[in-house]
Amino acid sequence: MTTFDKREEGFEKKFALDEELKFKAEARRNKLLGQWVAEKLGITGDAATAYAKEVVAADFEEAGDGDVLSKVMGDITAKGVALSEQQIRVKMDELMALAVTQVKAGT
Repeated sequence: MTTFDKREEGFEKKFALDEELKFKAEARRNKLLGQWVAEKLGITGDAATAYAKEVVAADFEEAGDGDVLSKVMGDITAKGVALSEQQIRVKMDELMALAVTQVKAGT
């Protein structure tokens, strides 16, 4: 194996690790978002945990954050909670930063 091959293999491993961390961080962010929205909707206990899982599962419907945002906005609108799409997007960004920190720390 040449130095170039070793270097290429190293880049491939780093890319795979980065993608895994990104996936875990997004799932963590969605769980945290689900917990936050559940609180806003007045959902507590096991129901809040179940709701957070629904938000995580919503992310598998299509690429990007649109599916999660659609689910959350639909639930918020249905309950008449006064939160805008912009407020949700800002919270998603805040929670992503927290999720990345948590995933990197292994918590």
